Amino acid sequence: MSLRHALLGLLREGPKSGYDLLQMFKRSLHQTWPATQSQVYTELTKLADAGLLVVTAHGPRGRKEYTLTDAGLEELRRWMLETEPDRYPRSEALLRVFLLGALTRDEARDYLAWLGQKAAEDEVALTAFEDSIDWDHEDDLQLYGHMVVDFGKRLWVMSQEWADWAVAQIPAQAADDDPAAESGPPAKAAPPS
Repeated sequence: MSLRHALLGLLREGPKSGYDLLQMFKRSLHQTWPATQSQVYTELTKLADAGLLVVTAHGPRGRKEYTLTDAGLEELRRWMLETEPDRYPRSEALLRVFLLGALTRDEARDYLAWLGQKAAEDEVALTAFEDSIDWDHEDDLQLYGHMVVDFGKRLWVMSQEWADWAVAQIPAQAADDDPAAESGPPAKAAPPS
């Protein structure tokens, strides 16, 4: 997915400032496609230069409100109808699982348990977000946004179940099977929270 198409899609719902778009990313899209402030503002400038959106209002402190052009809507539709989505996104977390043999089995279990804990925290946050919205399924953004939120909740629940299962798959480790003994101490398994 490209940031440019996410911004075009959000602007299809109506004019918004860069700040408004960034807040939408933080509230709802960060699970699917995180974006930083500099990325959003840089992309908005590029989209305006390409004629895919226009600045329709100026406000205090340099605030600009952007509106999708017909060319922008055409590009969004082209991307949605004529390109195939990337169904296999990269996952550093799963790459680490693949490489857990570099750690002791206890460290591997700790890492997998940490993944399950983070999935549980994300599911709680997504449920709180879902509960904070008065979902109006007459509005396209809310109708389809609610579907994405539901997918996210199901993904986090499945991730918790998978992490519990994965921890149980690791047999006890014999003292002579410790990779740390051969290569020195491994890096900490779970990233800091």
